[in-house]
Amino acid sequence: MALQASSFLCASCSVSSRHQRGNIAATISLPKLRTSTLSLPKLPTRGLVEELALSNATTTKTYIEKQSNSPKNNTSSRLQHQANDSVPMVIAKLYAIMETVSDRVEMHRNIGEQRNNWNSLLLTSINAITLAAATMIGIAATSSIGAPMMAVKTASTLMYLSATGMLLIMNKLQPSQLVEEQRNASRLFKQLLGQIHTLVSIGNPTVADVKEAMEKVLALDRAYPLPLIGVMLEKFPSAVEPAVWWPQQRRRKMKGNNGKMDWNGWNGKLEEEMRELVGIMERKDKADYLRLAEKAVKLNKALALAGPLLTGLAAVGSAFAGSSSLGAWAAMLGVVGGALASIVNTVEHGGQVGMVFEMYRSNAGFFRLMEESVESNLNESDVGMEAAVLLSYMDFVDLV
Repeated sequence: MALQASSFLCASCSVSSRHQRGNIAATISLPKLRTSTLSLPKLPTRGLVEELALSNATTTKTYIEKQSNSPKNNTSSRLQHQANDSVPMVIAKLYAIMETVSDRVEMHRNIGEQRNNWNSLLLTSINAITLAAATMIGIAATSSIGAPMMAVKTASTLMYLSATGMLLIMNKLQPSQLVEEQRNASRLFKQLLGQIHTLVSIGNPTVADVKEAMEKVLALDRAYPLPLIGVMLEKFPSAVEPAVWWPQQRRRKMKGNNGKMDWNGWNGKLEEEMRELVGIMERKDKADYLRLAEKAVKLNKALALAGPLLTGLAAVGSAFAGSSSLGAWAAMLGVVGGALASIVNTVEHGGQVGMVFEMYRSNAGFFRLMEESVESNLNESDVGMEAAVLLSYMDFVDLV
């Protein structure tokens, strides 16, 4: 019993000692939990850094506002602040304009293909009708007088009259010239789309850029309209002028303190050379294209009048063919008039004289754009980039 009691006491002592060591270990580990919570006081340090940054930003903002309140910087800082605030809206407007321009490119391309089909189909149809009518009147002239000859004469006359009406409409519209207009419009709208895309990609656009893009779109719409009725370009103008597809250049005058013109950055020799270049383009390049355009429009006008006139005379000849007094001459007029009308129609619309006129007019407009760009940039104060562009123009003119 004594041994059992002693063993029980030893066991209890060992248990109690282990329990005490566990309590001691627990009490010793408690400071570790407390040390892990020591990271919480770092929060005031981060707040202090933020407070210092905010105070620094506030001081800087106060200094900028004081500087901007001065009369010298008030206007520029206000415009810059407005421009920075409106950048997202400006980009959204430019994207809307890009969508519109992309639609214009597709519309002008589709309408150009449609009008090209008009030119080929109308040319083929009118020539077929005219030659068929000439063949019929030739057959009727060699036949005896009777009901079959009257039917052939009537059909030939109707075919000549229909060909005359179709020629009048075709010569008024000039489908080949319309095709060239749509081709130029598609190319220029595609170029404008690339310019706006580049502006959005590499720069901080402003409200002035949006206004300029809208003006370019409207100028192109005026230069190359889509509808035919009411807004169609004059196909036979009395005075040939270069094509204008750009908005009017804004010329700004730099005034000094004494009201005199300040130096605009151009070297005097370079400025003289550029003005000489403008004179050469006006006297030689633009004048040559305008002279060729005048010749093309005169030829086109003569052919446009001759075609319906010949088919009309052929219709009269076919109507009087087979009569006792004028039968032979009337039949000859009907056959020869139809053949000549087919030749004239082929030269005018198959040769696309209207397209040639529009091409010359567009080339003259390109040189006019160069002239206005040079004259406008000569009056600008910051012309470093424009000088490089104009020098590239000079190289292009030398190559031409």
